[in-house]
Amino acid sequence: MILLSTLIALTLHADPKGGNSTMKGLVKGLGASSSASADGGTSASVVNGIDLSKLPFTPDSIKQVVLSYQPQIQACYEETLAGKDKAVEGSLKTSFSITGDGMTAFSKVDKKASSLKDPRLHDCVIAVLSTMQFPAPPDGKAHPIEFPFNLKAVH
Repeated sequence: MILLSTLIALTLHADPKGGNSTMKGLVKGLGASSSASADGGTSASVVNGIDLSKLPFTPDSIKQVVLSYQPQIQACYEETLAGKDKAVEGSLKTSFSITGDGMTAFSKVDKKASSLKDPRLHDCVIAVLSTMQFPAPPDGKAHPIEFPFNLKAVH
């Protein structure tokens, strides 16, 4: 039986000395995660090196896919908070729905339940969440997901 709601926790560690990407470049490049197919198009079934057509729709596969987007979430954190005068650590409670075709919809950050309040960080994370692709649920229905991120700078 497929769960109608899945709660998965994840801790991300961001290196404040990390990459030189800008948020514009990050958000612009988010859709570039699928690979080229033999006919010159892109294959929506391979995302961040994961062949979605071979994954079942389970809590573990959802977590695996979200982890494959970890570098983009880290870049959001680095671009908005890690460079501040003091180390900013905290949590973001996010939610989204996985649609019947494995795409995401209704991506958001729960501002009241999140300790990190930076609007630029929220916008960037929502942009990443909105590009995520998952195995399609076998029932063809939308499934709500809650995913809390604990973000820390690495010293």
